[in-house]
Amino acid sequence: MKVFLYYIGKPKDPHANAMAEDYIRRADRYCTSSMQEIRPGRGDFWTKHPTAKKILLDPAGKPLDSGAFAEIFSKAEMYGHDLVFVIGGHDGHPDEWRQRADLLVSLSAMTMPHELARAVLAEQIYRAFTILRGHPYPR
Repeated sequence: MKVFLYYIGKPKDPHANAMAEDYIRRADRYCTSSMQEIRPGRGDFWTKHPTAKKILLDPAGKPLDSGAFAEIFSKAEMYGHDLVFVIGGHDGHPDEWRQRADLLVSLSAMTMPHELARAVLAEQIYRAFTILRGHPYPR
C-alpha cells in the first residue's frame, strides 16, 4: 500500500507546508507516503493510479472522525490498495473528478486555507496509521 497526497495550487505558506511535509514523513514510517502539487489538465493521476482508492477533499463530502478515517486505511491495507487523496484549488475540483472519485471527504464545515487543509490532512493520515498500530500519539 502507498499513500499519495496531491494538491492543486502552489504552496505559499512555508510554515503550513513544513507541517504537512513533517506529517507525511512520519506516515512514511508505516508505508510509502508522498505529497506533491498537480495541475488539472497536465498528467492524469486517474490512469497513474488505476487500482487506488481515490478520495477527494470536498466541502460537500462526508465528514469523518479520526476512527472512521483510519478504517479507510485498514481496508486499503487489507485489500492491498493504494490511497490517493486530492485537495482542490481555489475553484475546488473539476466536475469530472468528483464523478470519478471513490469517496468525497470533508475535513471541516469551516473554510480554511488550502495550505492548512494539507497540514490537517497529512496529520490525519499519520494519525490513522498510529491508531491502527496502537501508537500512543492519538491519545
